[in-house]
Amino acid sequence: MRRFGRTMVTAALAVTVVAGTAGWASGDAQRVVTGPPPGASAWRDASPAGRALPDPEDAAPGEVARFFAGLGEAARDELLRSHPLVVGNLEGAPLPLRYEANRIAIAATGEARYASLAAPGRQILAFDPRGRGQVAEVFGDLEHADRVSVIVPGSDNDATGHDAARKPNTGPAGMARSLRTATGGATAVVAWTGYTTPVGVGVDAATGRLAEAGAVRLARFTAGLDAVGAPDPVIFCHSYGSVVCGLAARHTDATDIVAFGSPGMRADSVADLRTRARVWAARGPSDWIADIPNVRFAGLGHGADPTSPAFGARRVPAADVPGHTGYFAPGTQSLAAFAAIAKGEPR
Repeated sequence: MRRFGRTMVTAALAVTVVAGTAGWASGDAQRVVTGPPPGASAWRDASPAGRALPDPEDAAPGEVARFFAGLGEAARDELLRSHPLVVGNLEGAPLPLRYEANRIAIAATGEARYASLAAPGRQILAFDPRGRGQVAEVFGDLEHADRVSVIVPGSDNDATGHDAARKPNTGPAGMARSLRTATGGATAVVAWTGYTTPVGVGVDAATGRLAEAGAVRLARFTAGLDAVGAPDPVIFCHSYGSVVCGLAARHTDATDIVAFGSPGMRADSVADLRTRARVWAARGPSDWIADIPNVRFAGLGHGADPTSPAFGARRVPAADVPGHTGYFAPGTQSLAAFAAIAKGEPR
């Protein structure tokens, strides 16, 4: 009876969205930014030292890594200076080269909203200025790390707001810093806003359209980590980001996938994710995500609650988590558990 009731609630939401009432914004649909970054056409036309360049859209990250391994320093520098947006977003390219390429690309935009990303010491692993912008930032030494974690955020995150003032330990960068501190610096952490996220609570947040595009990018990103010799990652997935992770799970080599504040992962159980990763789930007592019906109907909703016993995920203690974004707050049970998972400690 309870399932029937929730199905009816979701059906009502579908009608509400179509009608454009009750606060659901039908006009907030985001244009998905995907494919190769700007400058890909010029890159394809170039041939330094008479060598064909790997296609930024189709080349496997392993192929990219082998290409750069065969280049001399002068040829690498030529590509870096001539095609910074491509090099900076090319999965499989050497990490230091990508950091420098993105510093150049960010500075070249001339936009004040991105200026801080080009500051000395920042390790920007990806930067795409199209739309609201996408960005990935590394905290720690990813090139030599024994352990790597990736933060996949949810709605309202993009490159334009990456450095915006927030409550401490929230947002992808804040979560990444908090996790790295909690591990005692034992893991490198990537704050990965590498997909077009929903804005607000609207149709995009209730459907899987943006998550499907994001899952392709996340899978390619993790393949890029593998291509440069980074360890298999632990992926932490917040809110709508857990929808992305659920769809990408079978295509990544993650050791662990942690969903927290999740509306669902587009799966009925851990088995449906078809992953060899250990799957974890957390939800705080005051997280409003608990009010979201865990069903799928007429394209709306993201399926089963990952914290439910039937889903089969390992539970992360979260009894003291405040609200929807407090999972990385210092002193919380969830942060302590996240740090242990990130370090590979048995639980």
